[in-house]
Amino acid sequence: MPIKSYLAHPHTGKKDELIKALSLIQQCEVMPAQNQDVLILVTETENKTEEATLKEKLDTIDSLKLLAMVSGFNTPQNN
Repeated sequence: MPIKSYLAHPHTGKKDELIKALSLIQQCEVMPAQNQDVLILVTETENKTEEATLKEKLDTIDSLKLLAMVSGFNTPQNN
């Protein structure tokens, strides 16, 4: 299960709009920094197909200026 963390930079004046947009996506958890105009975004998906779909959703958010991945890993699922 891919888990990734990002720094999400909003366009100027769009931080609250970006928080709302990211919070509506089920695979996303967003935490705003208190001293900077940046968000911490953690995503968790079940497989590569869901990860690709999530990336497409993130690419359509107009208030998102830059998304920089900080860390990513894939945890094996125990069946």
